[in-house]
Amino acid sequence: MNEAAKPTVLYTREQIQATVKRLAGEITCDYAGKKPLVIGILKGSFIFMADLVRELDFPLEIEFVRVSSYGRARQSSGKITVVQGVRTAVKGRHVLVIEDIIDSGLSLRFVLDSLRRKKPASIKVCCLLDKPARRAVPVPVNYTGFEAPDRFLVGYGLDWGEQYRNLPDICYIEDKP
Repeated sequence: MNEAAKPTVLYTREQIQATVKRLAGEITCDYAGKKPLVIGILKGSFIFMADLVRELDFPLEIEFVRVSSYGRARQSSGKITVVQGVRTAVKGRHVLVIEDIIDSGLSLRFVLDSLRRKKPASIKVCCLLDKPARRAVPVPVNYTGFEAPDRFLVGYGLDWGEQYRNLPDICYIEDKP
């Protein structure tokens, strides 16, 4: 990690908060009365998911999965490793997957394929940041917070080598020689 790299704000905490409220409204319309299983993809989604579920006014169950494809790099290795799988029964459930950022789509595709094999009633995806310029495989996205530029983003749960997750805004980092 380049210690001289300074984060520059892309989306402020106020913009994020308004977007979380908007997404919660859309999700509430679709899931009221269904008691969905909400699955967060760790580690990056934990802050977004916590803020989002507090805005949802209906019964739900929470679960987490953890996959890795980055390690300490800035680009996906393309090799997905399951660190923690789903432990809750999925069969016949309405499932809402929460992702912080969809970049290549490889990790999300892996998770969705794994969940489909468990035969849920439905699966939808909510992401805070969608970066379509980096997409390597198509993935369905039902709820999108922001369409993000092709920059390396940190903050609000997103990291670079486990750093910057605690920033309250979403920022980008550019390498400086």
